[in-house]
Amino acid sequence: MSSEEKPGAALPVHAKDNPNVDAEGAPTKSALKKAAKEAEKAAKKAAAKEKEAAQRAAQQAAADEDKAVDNYGNISKAKEADAVKLKDLTDEYANKTVTFFARVENTRSQSAKLGFLTLREQGYTIQAVLAAAGDDVSKQMVKWALQTPVNSIFRVTGLVKKVDAPIASATISGLEVAVTRVYEVSRAVDFLPMAVRDAEKPIPESGIVDPEDKSPPVPMHIRLDNRVIDLQADINQAIFTISSAVEVLFTEYMFKHGSRKFNTPKLVGAATEGGAGVFAVTNYFGKTAYLAQSPQFYKQMLIAADCESVFEIGPVFRAENSNTHRHLTEFTGLDFEMVFNNHYHEVLSFGENLIVHILTTLQKEYAREIATIQRIYPRAGDFRIKDNKALRLKYADGIALLKEAGVDTSEQDRFETDLSTAMEKQLGKIIREKYDTDFYVLDEFPMAVRPFYTKAHPTDPNLSNSYDFFMRGEEIMSGAQRINEASELEQSMRAKGVDPNAEGFKDYIDAFRQGCRPHAGGGLGLNRIVQFFLGLDNVRQATPFPRDPQRLRP
Repeated sequence: MSSEEKPGAALPVHAKDNPNVDAEGAPTKSALKKAAKEAEKAAKKAAAKEKEAAQRAAQQAAADEDKAVDNYGNISKAKEADAVKLKDLTDEYANKTVTFFARVENTRSQSAKLGFLTLREQGYTIQAVLAAAGDDVSKQMVKWALQTPVNSIFRVTGLVKKVDAPIASATISGLEVAVTRVYEVSRAVDFLPMAVRDAEKPIPESGIVDPEDKSPPVPMHIRLDNRVIDLQADINQAIFTISSAVEVLFTEYMFKHGSRKFNTPKLVGAATEGGAGVFAVTNYFGKTAYLAQSPQFYKQMLIAADCESVFEIGPVFRAENSNTHRHLTEFTGLDFEMVFNNHYHEVLSFGENLIVHILTTLQKEYAREIATIQRIYPRAGDFRIKDNKALRLKYADGIALLKEAGVDTSEQDRFETDLSTAMEKQLGKIIREKYDTDFYVLDEFPMAVRPFYTKAHPTDPNLSNSYDFFMRGEEIMSGAQRINEASELEQSMRAKGVDPNAEGFKDYIDAFRQGCRPHAGGGLGLNRIVQFFLGLDNVRQATPFPRDPQRLRP
């Protein structure tokens, strides 16, 4: 048998030398007890570490808990609340909590717990502060708000505070809002084709350049292609506030003086005022209709219907391939017509007083909007009206002023040609320098340059009882006394090469066969009034969605 089986054989060295095992190699009781103690000690230590880790996790969870979770996010979380307008925020709101809607114009992060928003509503901006503190505003809330794309719409609630120093980046410079709630009403896309701030700079076509501005200018066609963004700019908000005011002031003045408002057809059956200037609608139930280029005939027919004083605000269509700074294929007309007692100058004076009222009221009541526009277009605040009345000159007097300035007026001297655009502008400069006014009227235009319904001058067959209104040397209105006798009207039409029996004229001429009082009036271009009053470069800037030979969108 082997040595391991022999009695008295030697034990393995490791067993013989190890005090923790017995002769058979099994752990001793003391070794087992010691091992048990060490295991118990290790278990306690692991449990302590686990408890400590759990405590740290609980502390971290408590620190990360978003107690402001209901104070921001989707608008569905918001409770109903009355909202104020930014334009109405004054010092009276200091230390009061308000709710308002606004677009995000700019965001700025100061730290994980502090951020700033510039918020905009209809050209007014205010600074909003997001500071993580207490349960109202959390770090998560600050982060969320600052990551929202520019131009998104928020509903904001916060405490209005006065600031120690004016905030130059906001139009409401003396106040700021400490935000307590902010909800996303509508989210903008992450990339916009142009920024609103681009529309608050001069268009490149104007020739006005800011040497400090290194960003590339945005040309007019890009702005018009993205007109919704363009219109959000404070300058455009101001322009169309004034445009709206012109309509309101015109309407109020007409109502105050006993006039009535009518809406005349814009679809007519014949191109009655000169076929080249109208748009044809070729599929009008198997016939051809036309877009009206003027409400002129209908205004006169209303006068013949004993309405005595009428006005209209509506679209006017001109099919002229004219690509100038002051022409459009569709514009808004402000038209009026009224009877007079003795002389057409009664109506001329009415029109002069109407325009003076509109322009002087704008200067008085819309100074803020004018100042906003003046930042880019300096002439906006420099429109002059001498002694708050119109300057009235005869057409011949205007020609004489141009001649004195060395302008060639040989064609105009023959009473066969109207003033060119260049002559009008030159005359405007002369009149401003000589008479200190930007609003004037030329009366008694040559008969050769007026339409067939214009009344001839009583003593000079070369002249007519007609007038044009000008602002800054550019025409805003053409008007005249109208022929109110059917036989005289037919005679004038033939003299102008117009057939009274042509389609479309019968109803118009018949309106005067039962008698009609002498009357006069005019047609103003709203878009031009706004353009020239504010010194804008282009009538398209005074038109929300302009239409010209190249543009039928947006």
